[in-house]
Amino acid sequence: MRQWTPEERQRQSELIRQWQPWKQSTGPRTVAGKAVCAQNVVVGQQRRERELEQARAELAAAQQRIRKLTRKKASVTDWELLAKALDF
Repeated sequence: MRQWTPEERQRQSELIRQWQPWKQSTGPRTVAGKAVCAQNVVVGQQRRERELEQARAELAAAQQRIRKLTRKKASVTDWELLAKALDF
């Protein structure tokens, strides 16, 4: 995915405001086009499910690090290690 610089983003924003493509948009006109557009929600749901699964995996890994660090008797240094493990 392209990484836009702030200057590029500003220039593109100005160009789009002049161009105003939303005024020319008609949406899908054919049955095939409407079918493609109907799938947009499916693609979005799949992306959200992947993001949720990744977040769950990260949470499980963090919980495992917490369990590993808290097995021994807690002390001040253990809490510092815990914060490091969780990237605080």
